[in-house]
Amino acid sequence: MQANPEGPVPALPARRGLPAAQQPDYPDPQALQEVVADLETCPPLVFAGECDRLREHMAAVARGEAFLLQGGDCAETFEAVSADQIRGKLRTLLQMSAVLTYAARVPVVKVGRIAGQYAKPRSHAYETRDGVTLPSYRGDAVNGLDFTRQSRTPDPARLRRMYHSSAATLNLVRALSTGGFADLRQVHAWNRDFVASSPSGERYERLAREIDSALSFIHACGASPEEFEKTEFFASHEALLLDYERALTRVDSRTGELYDVSGHMVWIGERTRQLDGAHIAFAARIRNPVAVKLGPTTTVDEALQYAERLDPDGEPGRLTFVVRMGAKRIRDRLPELVEKVTASGLTVAWVSDPMHGNTYEAPSGHKTRSFDDVLDEVKGFFEVHRALGTHPGGIHVELTGDDVTECVGGGAEVFVDDLHRRYETACDPRLNHSQSLDLAFLVAEMYPHRGGAARGTAGGGEQTGTRPRSTA
Repeated sequence: MQANPEGPVPALPARRGLPAAQQPDYPDPQALQEVVADLETCPPLVFAGECDRLREHMAAVARGEAFLLQGGDCAETFEAVSADQIRGKLRTLLQMSAVLTYAARVPVVKVGRIAGQYAKPRSHAYETRDGVTLPSYRGDAVNGLDFTRQSRTPDPARLRRMYHSSAATLNLVRALSTGGFADLRQVHAWNRDFVASSPSGERYERLAREIDSALSFIHACGASPEEFEKTEFFASHEALLLDYERALTRVDSRTGELYDVSGHMVWIGERTRQLDGAHIAFAARIRNPVAVKLGPTTTVDEALQYAERLDPDGEPGRLTFVVRMGAKRIRDRLPELVEKVTASGLTVAWVSDPMHGNTYEAPSGHKTRSFDDVLDEVKGFFEVHRALGTHPGGIHVELTGDDVTECVGGGAEVFVDDLHRRYETACDPRLNHSQSLDLAFLVAEMYPHRGGAARGTAGGGEQTGTRPRSTA
């Protein structure tokens, strides 16, 4: 891959040519151009071959042969780029993957909301406190959380810091994924400092003992597959800030195709999915696997047009639809979308985001989510696919490896009155470590082929008694 093509890729749509929602209003355009020019000379954060491998894994998800586990912070912060924070998130996702792989008998594709999720769309451009109005906080990539004019003024230099923070994060994730931390023989160690005494932790320990027994049997038979010693872990984020994404788009020297090398997978959010907008136009040009968030107002015609724009060749693994309807609407709004898209002959991956449609404000003023609502939306997602004979392809959740108190409920229950104790998110509330494990066990119980062989097609083909190679 060319690390630095000669200047910006000319084939990409210019911001001034198409409407681009949710872009910062930088007071110094010249400073922005200088930062963008600098980013255009930076090495890629990920490589085309890695993106291609993820696209192959997502094709297995779309065909009903694997399950996507995608999770991480609502909005990463520069201060949280530390070994402990990164290790905690990876450990949580590894534990969830172990639960799903072993209990649901399904290969799990692991993708983090990590190493690039530093920007957030906002419902309102400005925020008012005590008569003072300032720009809304849009993530550390844009401005600061402190409610001061200096902090809230968009600063393009933050894009450069986002790149370097993402590089540091990916370096550690790669080291942890391949250097022994992700070894399946560490299933007990992953639980050591967290919730071993909680209901979900105790349940996980029982499962870990079963995994240990299975690994001991395999070892006694003289086998020691290298897949047990390391794991593939991919990075994703919302492709929100188009100046940053375009600056990190490169031409693959093997094929001449464009890749956004800021992450393996990028998605277009609910607020930027306009069919005539710059975000969809950008996603249509890159070769990465891409996703689109579909809210409750999404029509069948829109979904089909997204597929036509983003996946004109009907390539499994290229396009994922991440549905975020809300627990009260998922069973009413999703069936027609899945039915009509499937009937059109498309093979897309369907994934549930049970977080964003279930947010409310607690009496204390904290933005929160109920674990029961999160679980109910996932249940509705599975019910719809079960009724239609299609594949529930995965979950996309906001979570952390810490014992925060941001979402209410769960086995080690967080009450509304507890929210203030460890409410640490920079934006939306996240599931804590215990709640994340609870969700993994409950999803494993819902998975349609629990204990059986994987099916070969999304429509429920015959069981062959064989399984694809696991990505766990």
